[in-house]
Amino acid sequence: AMSKSAVKISSDLLSNPLCEQEPSFLEMVTAFDTAMKRMDSFNQEKVNRGLAEEGETRVCLGFSSVFPSLNMAVKRREQTLQDYKRLQSKVEKYEEKERTGPVLAKLHQ
Repeated sequence: AMSKSAVKISSDLLSNPLCEQEPSFLEMVTAFDTAMKRMDSFNQEKVNRGLAEEGETRVCLGFSSVFPSLNMAVKRREQTLQDYKRLQSKVEKYEEKERTGPVLAKLHQ
């Protein structure tokens, strides 16, 4: 809103009859008007980009609440993978040991 007000002020200054009488004033006001229009377009782009990013975040959060089973499946998979790695290391330990009755029984388990 502030940049829109600055653009309006600069436009009003350009339409001032004093600009017709003083070329140096006209040059200054024209430069001011150009700067205010650039600032307004930059601010508008920034606002639009922020709204787009906010929308993407909302969509992602919406999907996580719609698919809670997916989150649970990912957690279960991670837990199972950790269990598998732990058991795999146990198997490797027993394979390295001498093959006796108790070691073979544990290896079979």
